[in-house]
Amino acid sequence: MTLTTSSPVAADPEAVRREVSTWLADNWRPEFAARDADPKVWLAKVVDSGWAAPTWPTEWFGRGLDAETSKVVAEEFRRVGAPGTGQDQYNLWAGTVLHYGQDELKHKVLRRLLMDDLAMCLLYSEPGAGSDLASIATRADRDGDEWIVNGQKVWTSGGRAAEYALLITRTDWDQPKHRGITFFFFPMRQPGVEVRPLRQATGDARFNEVFITEARVPASNMLGELNRGWWVLQTALMYERAVMGGPIGRRKGQEDSKESLDPESEASAPAPDLSLVDLARKAGRSSDPVIRQELTTLHCLRLVNEWTGKRAAAQLKKDSSSPLASLGKLAMANILHIAGRLQVKLLGPEGTLTAKESAESGDANYSMHNAFFFSIGGGTDQIQRNIIGERILGLPKEPEVDKEQPFRLVRRS
Repeated sequence: MTLTTSSPVAADPEAVRREVSTWLADNWRPEFAARDADPKVWLAKVVDSGWAAPTWPTEWFGRGLDAETSKVVAEEFRRVGAPGTGQDQYNLWAGTVLHYGQDELKHKVLRRLLMDDLAMCLLYSEPGAGSDLASIATRADRDGDEWIVNGQKVWTSGGRAAEYALLITRTDWDQPKHRGITFFFFPMRQPGVEVRPLRQATGDARFNEVFITEARVPASNMLGELNRGWWVLQTALMYERAVMGGPIGRRKGQEDSKESLDPESEASAPAPDLSLVDLARKAGRSSDPVIRQELTTLHCLRLVNEWTGKRAAAQLKKDSSSPLASLGKLAMANILHIAGRLQVKLLGPEGTLTAKESAESGDANYSMHNAFFFSIGGGTDQIQRNIIGERILGLPKEPEVDKEQPFRLVRRS
């Protein structure tokens, strides 16, 4: 079911600025930002006031503002250093449910998703359907008011802790592969769902494979229309790519120097180029012209990508998907690869040591390896290039000989 609520209102920006400024003056306190503070106390105030997602309809925790006017909300929150707004741009879970969920589901989970009270994961990729998600073979069969799900998913982040998942399934094997797909808000904690961790080159096990055997999902948890889940997936992927292409998140427990935070950036986390300037100084290489050139290149790439991210976020507010998110994600993957290699290079021979022998070397090698996560997750770099070529540059699509064949006749691994 697609969103049918009223269109955003073009309000007076200065009137909105005064309103949000007054609200922040009445509600925001510096102690909310303390390390030992419970972030949910402040977040609840923001969500219930409608400032967390200002472009959303008022009946669904929004303020009904248009995209342009909502910018002043972000400016005022940023001015006082208050978090919590902008979820209409980056909250993948809540945004997808808002656009495609039935009212019953929205009443049940939307506030909890805005409050980050539900642990979530994505059940998209399969052993035979990674870059080509339209080739999924996990099936869902109707059984009264429920659907029975059988299949296997892979590369699932957060699967072991998840309470729910965004799940794509095959519901009609006689339609072409991009049709016959249905999207569900799927309960993970039930018999028939087995999650196994996958060990990565970084030493982490953040990814999982998920085996689903005779598991059930209520029909009321369907997102979008039956057999039209591919179009719901495009919206969800755009949110994911917009987040991955946006400002880099801070690793838990990471301390930031004042110099590593860019005052011109909207990111709350260290900028990779400025963090590496600190490292170059410590390594005595900040005057090396080659290193300075590489740092400058990284700085320019990061700034340009932040501008692209702003364009993509503005487009997402107007529409449910934007190819600009692919541009940002591809650029961010490139930035992280460059930063990882440069971090190791700055350490010199020390960069070959393990984390047990050198904490800085361990961090550098982690960064270099972890950059591949951004090149794979949310659609590979190659997929992003295809999207950019077809939807931004207007290049012809690659030939798909099986595009209109019934899926049961399509050859697959």
